[in-house]
Amino acid sequence: MRKALLFVAFLFVCAFLLLGAAEMRPFGEPVVAMMDEYYIQNAQPEVAVNNAVTAVVFDYRGFDTLGEATVLFAAVVGILALFRKLREDER
Repeated sequence: MRKALLFVAFLFVCAFLLLGAAEMRPFGEPVVAMMDEYYIQNAQPEVAVNNAVTAVVFDYRGFDTLGEATVLFAAVVGILALFRKLREDER
């Protein structure tokens, strides 16, 4: 009974993965390409960088990047506080 249940679950997962793969867009084809063209055409004149990825990350989406860096910093500080060694007078 258990083997049959595992086999049915395996078939279900395989069918799910195959249906998902069949519904995928072709690789590298975005859903909406309007903003892509804007960034490619305007990154050099507006931001004065040759790398469009750098322009998007640091200039067009600067506040988002700042938020991600803040979350990463808070996580590191939390882990360091969690694993720090206590002094004798703090115990």
